[in-house]
Order: sequence, then C-alpha cells, then structure tokens
Amino acid sequence: MANDYRQLKLVADEEAEYDSQDIKYKAKRPVKIYTKESLIEELRKIKSLGWIPGARHGNAGSVGNTLEDLLGIQENNLPIPNATEWELKCRRAKSNSLVSLFHLDPSPRGMDLITKMLLPKYGWPHKEAGSKYDLGEMSFRQTLNGQTRTDRGFKVVVNRVTKRVEISFDATTVGIRHAKWLKLVKKQAGLGELNPQPYWGFDDLFHKAGTKLHNCFFVQADVKKEADKEFFLYSRILMLQEFSLEGFLTAIESGFVYIDFDARSGHNHGTKFRLREATLPTLYSKATEI
Repeated sequence: MANDYRQLKLVADEEAEYDSQDIKYKAKRPVKIYTKESLIEELRKIKSLGWIPGARHGNAGSVGNTLEDLLGIQENNLPIPNATEWELKCRRAKSNSLVSLFHLDPSPRGMDLITKMLLPKYGWPHKEAGSKYDLGEMSFRQTLNGQTRTDRGFKVVVNRVTKRVEISFDATTVGIRHAKWLKLVKKQAGLGELNPQPYWGFDDLFHKAGTKLHNCFFVQADVKKEADKEFFLYSRILMLQEFSLEGFLTAIESGFVYIDFDARSGHNHGTKFRLREATLPTLYSKATEI
C-alpha cells in the first residue's frame, strides 16, 4: 500500500513512442501508473530526443506546455495520489524571469498593518485616483529585496537574532523626486523606523514555504528559432528535494527573493513572495541531476 501511495499516474505505456515531428504522444492504453523512478526514466528519454518543436506556437509558456504534452499531463502539477509532494517546473535556460512562490501578509496580522499603517501613513495618491477610482484613492505598491532599498526607502532585512524577516524604512535614502511625499510621511508617521515593524517569523515562513514549495522536478530547456518556430532541447533535469529554510533566508539576503506589496485604499491584493527562477535549486537541501 505504501508503494502505491507514492506512485505517479501519467498517460503512458511501455510500448509508446515520441514523434518529435508533431509532438504527439502515442499510447496503446490510456493510463499507466508510474513510480518516481519510472518518471525519471521518462524524463531521460525526453532529454535524449534532441531538439523538439514547440507544441503551442506563440505561447510564452510553450516550453512547459510542450513538456507537459510529451508526458501526457495537464498544468504543472503531477497528477499523483499525494499531490502535495511533487511538482514539475520548467523554464528556458538563461531566463531571468520571476516566479511567484506564495502570498503571505506580514505580522502582526491581527493589526492589519498594510491597510491601517502602510497605506494611510506611507501611501501616495493612486495614479488613477479621480478617474477609475475615488479622488482620495491611495496606493502602496513596492517591490522589495534584501540587497538594496527602493527610492522610497524600503528594504527587506533578515534579522537572525529575533528570527524574523522584517520590512525596514530609512528616510535618509528616499530619492529627491519623492521629497513631497516624504514631507507627508514626516507629518503622519515621523521619519524613524516603522513602528510597529511588519515582519514574518522564521517558523511561519518555513511552514508556508515548505507547504507551497514542494519537492519538484526542475527542467531547463535551451531554445532556438527556425522560420519563426521555436524548438526546445531539454538539456538539464534536476530532482529537488527537502525545502531548506536556510536556503530560503540566504536567497532573501542575496536579493534573489522579492516581496511585493500591492495595495490600494479599495483593495489589498496581498503580499507576494517571488523568486528569480534560476535560483530555485538553492532553496532545497538536495539537488540531483538526472
């Protein structure tokens, strides 16, 4: 029973074959159960095919869609009995794109710091105030990292003493073009550090990220174009296991993880953690190339 629970259910057959000319995956039987080892072997077969024409012309996600078509699956989640354990992620080699990891507003969450402190005291007029929204509509949209402050003085700080990831404000680093805004901040909140300071406890982050960032197969593909058609070479396949809190914290400190605030007076879209996709393997304790 334990082995059955770990099996992967994919559309495939031991006698099926790939036709790299039209990306059709042929199978005599509609469903076969794969173990993790069988899936690894299937990915190795795809890796050995060489250049493969993209399955979805003009689709930015074609590199992942093509791999899904070859495997006979839908979306990027492997259809397995314990679906929270494994995911399939695919990216173009040398891509600097960002991938959304999860949403989590800062603590103390009971104080609702975004709508009750950041928006009214550190916000600024929404660019569509008076047109799409009410005249008094305010905005607080910032993309923060752990390496540099924004031109409004905000930054992410990993505090290993208090075991918190904190949002910090330094009025001395605010850009000159925001001088008028800074005067309002001084009047409404003062020019000191945020008080209370929004934060995420290490334990909360580990629980949230550990739930969302499952073990995964991370596939990278080289890309070329011929006569306006894309071709993919699935050149690198990593099996990533055991999410690492230390790896995640280091990625924040190194500026690879971004924290996005996206709130306006009428709606808080939530705080989003995003990552430079190429650095995903650094978040795991084990990275095995297959």
